[in-house]
Amino acid sequence: MTRKYAQEAIKPYNSTEPKDKQVEEMFDSIAPKYDLLNHLLSVGIDRKWRRKAIDTLADAHPKTILDIATGTGDFAILAAKRLKPERLVGIDLSQNMLDVAQKKVAAEGLNNIISLEQGDCLALNYADETFNAAMVAFGARNFSDLELGLSEIYRVLQKNGRLVVLELTSPKHFPMKQLFWLYSHLYMPLLGRLLSKDTRAYHYLPATMEVFPQGEVMSQILASLGYRYITYKRLTFGLCTLYTAAR
Repeated sequence: MTRKYAQEAIKPYNSTEPKDKQVEEMFDSIAPKYDLLNHLLSVGIDRKWRRKAIDTLADAHPKTILDIATGTGDFAILAAKRLKPERLVGIDLSQNMLDVAQKKVAAEGLNNIISLEQGDCLALNYADETFNAAMVAFGARNFSDLELGLSEIYRVLQKNGRLVVLELTSPKHFPMKQLFWLYSHLYMPLLGRLLSKDTRAYHYLPATMEVFPQGEVMSQILASLGYRYITYKRLTFGLCTLYTAAR
């Protein structure tokens, strides 16, 4: 029996559908504008965060990598270029996001390394101990069951396989805490509505960020599931947190 966390109960739409179905619908809706919005909302800092996360895997030289919630493929493409694995699999709930990712993978000439599949992290369609490394960038908040998702990732990692999680988090200290509240509750929903035409998606984002387990709490969750060598580092005044662990 997995424990429940506040962000699991937050859904993008006022609907009785399960969270995973609503998340799929939301990302299908915003897929055409997702990359533009992502870079505008983070002022491009998200690229730096991704590089830092991927580089934590460099010493492991992973040959097989799983990218969960791959979205439009930026994390997977960057990992393929920097780590040069033999095989990288990106999965996502949203087929529309994967369609955007597939075009980018093809444009980069990485079809022979990166494969993209529609899939749910709560029921990964891979055998035990398949991958040397797993990555999740800005997707753990969307897991409808955080512990089950992390347990599934643990299952498909090989012994000593590495996990990297990047997640948006809310700053805890003055003045960034107050400035971020204004940014996330006013600017973020306004820009999201103007560019994506989805009035709910960018209210959902800050709502899940504010309650997602952070820092030591997230580290304790990982430890309870069997992960070892757990570290976390807050980036850019606490706007993002980088977690690393091993099976």
